[in-house]
Amino acid sequence: MPSFNNLEVSKAVIKATEKMGFEEMTPIQELAIPVAISGRDIIGQAQTGTGKTAAFGIPMIEKSVPAKTGIQGLVLTPTRELAVQVAEEINSLGEFKRIRALPIYGGQSIDRQIKSLKSKPHIIVATPGRLMDHMRRRLIRLEDLQFVVLDEADEMLNMGFRDDIETILSEAPHERQTMLFSATMPNPIMELGKRYMRDPEMLKIKTKELTVPNTKQYYYLVQEKEKFDAICRLLDLQAPESAIVFARTKRRVDEIHEAMLRRGFLAEAIHGDLNQSKRDTVMRKFKKGLTEILVATDVAARGLDIGSVTHIYNFDIPQDAESYVHRIGRTGRIGKPGIAITFAVKRELDHLYSIEKAIKKKIEHRPVPTANEALEGLQKLSAEKLTRTVEDNDLDLYKELARELLRDTDEALLIAAALKLLTREPDFSHVEITADGAWMPKSARSTGRSYRSDNRAKSYSRKGRRKYKKHQ
Repeated sequence: MPSFNNLEVSKAVIKATEKMGFEEMTPIQELAIPVAISGRDIIGQAQTGTGKTAAFGIPMIEKSVPAKTGIQGLVLTPTRELAVQVAEEINSLGEFKRIRALPIYGGQSIDRQIKSLKSKPHIIVATPGRLMDHMRRRLIRLEDLQFVVLDEADEMLNMGFRDDIETILSEAPHERQTMLFSATMPNPIMELGKRYMRDPEMLKIKTKELTVPNTKQYYYLVQEKEKFDAICRLLDLQAPESAIVFARTKRRVDEIHEAMLRRGFLAEAIHGDLNQSKRDTVMRKFKKGLTEILVATDVAARGLDIGSVTHIYNFDIPQDAESYVHRIGRTGRIGKPGIAITFAVKRELDHLYSIEKAIKKKIEHRPVPTANEALEGLQKLSAEKLTRTVEDNDLDLYKELARELLRDTDEALLIAAALKLLTREPDFSHVEITADGAWMPKSARSTGRSYRSDNRAKSYSRKGRRKYKKHQ
C-alpha cells in the first residue's frame, strides 16, 4: 500500500498529509510525485477526482522556499470553482511549511485580489483570463517562477484559453518545471507539450471499470457544522441494522464516535492508531451485531472481513472515485440491496459530479430531514418494537403488573409513556453552544470542530436557553 511516509519529502509535508487524512497515495500520486520531485516535466493523463492536486501540489510545496517573496509556483485551471478548490488544498498541504497559495479568478473584485497579492503568496492558482488581466497591469510578475502546472488542460483548450495559455507560458522563465494534467490527450495538448516542455515524462492512469449495481446512492448538501446533526437524523429515520461511517482523519473518527455514543448510538471506532487487540475486539462486536455503527477511516476499513452492511455514510467525501466505490462496495453485496449516503458541502459539488461521471451513475440529491421528521421516525420505530414484543407473547411475568397499572392510569396514556421510554429522543446534555449558534461535543473543544444544532433550545436548562437565544 503506497504511503506518503515513504516519500522523500519534509516532515512538514508529511504532517500536513496526515492532518488531511491522506493515509495512502492514489495511482496518479504514486506515479507523479517522485518524478516531479526529481525535477522532470510531466504530462499526466488522469480523470478528474483521482487526487491530481496533491500529485503536483506536494512537489511544488516541497521545493518552494518560504522566505522568498516572489511568486514561485503557478497553477492554471479552467474555472473559478476549481481555482478555489486547488488553492484550498495547496494551503492545507503547505500549512506546516508556511507555503501559501492565492486563488485569482474572474467574477471576484480585482481590487480585493490586488490587496491579497500584497501579502506575497508563494503560489498563484488562476484562471487564464484573470491572470492575463493582472499581468497586463504588471501586478503579477513571472520572473521568479519555478513551477507551472496546467490542470485540466483539455478543458482549458475547449473553453478557448489556448492563446492565453501560450502567452503565459512564453512569458514564464525558460528554466522552469512544467506539469500538465489532462483527462484526454488530443493533438493540441501534445503540441503544447512539445512546444513549451522539456522532454516531459508521460504518465497515464488506466481507467478502471467502476460499478456499484445494487446500491442506492444519495447525497445531502449541508454546511460543515450541520453534518453531525444530519447523520444523526438519518440514523434515527433509517435505523440501519449495520452501518459504516467513513471519515477523513483519525481525529475525526474519534470525535464522531464519542459524539455518537453520547447521542445513544451503539458505535465503535477503528483507525490506524488502534492496536491489533483493540481492532479485533471492535470487529468482533460489529460482526456479532453488538455494535450497529462502525466509524472508520479508509485505510482502517481496507481488507476487513465484515461481510455486507446495510448502510454506508460518507461523513467526509472521499478524495477520488475509486475510494468512493471501495467505500460503498461494503454494502449491496451478494445480491442484497444497499444504501450509500454522502454528505457534501457546496464547494465539493464539482468533485461529487466527477465521481458521478467516473461511476457512470447519478447520485440522487435529497434534502436533510427535519428534526420533527427524525422524531416521528423514532416514534414509529418504537411503536414497531412494541408491537413485535406483543407478538412474541412472552409477557406472562409482566401481565399482572400491567393490570395494576391500568387500574390507576388511562391505557392510552400508559402506552404513550411506554413509547416515550422506547424512543431515543435527542439529548443535548453533552454539548455546548458556540458563538455562532452551532453545537459541539464538549470533548471537541480542543479541536475547534463544531456541528449545527437543530434549534431545539427547549431541551436546555433555563440558563442554556438564555445562552442559546443570545447567539441567535
